[in-house]
Amino acid sequence: MPTYYVTALQTEYADFAYNEERAETFRGEWREKSFQAEAAVPMDLEIGTGNGYFFSHRAQTQPERLIVGIEIKYKPLIQSIRRPLRQGLRNMRMVRYHARFVANLFAPGELDHIFVHHPDPWTRRRSQKHRLLRRETLQTFFSLQKPLSFLEFKTDSHDYFQWAVEEFKASNYVVERYTEDLHNSEWSGENFTTQFERIFIAKGQPIYYLRALRP
Repeated sequence: MPTYYVTALQTEYADFAYNEERAETFRGEWREKSFQAEAAVPMDLEIGTGNGYFFSHRAQTQPERLIVGIEIKYKPLIQSIRRPLRQGLRNMRMVRYHARFVANLFAPGELDHIFVHHPDPWTRRRSQKHRLLRRETLQTFFSLQKPLSFLEFKTDSHDYFQWAVEEFKASNYVVERYTEDLHNSEWSGENFTTQFERIFIAKGQPIYYLRALRP
């Protein structure tokens, strides 16, 4: 029997949260078909929204922009869309989707900024092939973004961070921000601290941060 969260995706939140099949029908026309917005309105993407605090924060503080969130798990997906809706926001959409196939969701040049916060680090060596920010995937992201947009990456895993830095260097992106201690860096004031980050901060563990420009 489907859980509440599975059912809610296709019932009470159907206007703002989509399954895989429906989401793919908006490819190349997200602004016009899903948001009923002008083609020039900036549209960002958050990959892996988790409980949705950053997603909601972004929608609230950037009302002039649109944001699409991707999450594979039903419960955090519904939590992510429910929170901004309760605030009366309408400039966001959620999709149940796997980030590796994001090119099936968006056309080249359709996206502005991309946010990837605390993805699964796949710490075992034999599992590293599953890491999201590998150079092949970065090339896909690069092709989907508009010029002068950026990709923001945060993680609590030093190993993943160092590995990802080399992947970024091998890509077409230009790394413009880099720190191994975000909360004691020059960019700390701009950062929205998620619940996930607070756990690691309480343990005295730094957050690693990188922002790469799409020239």
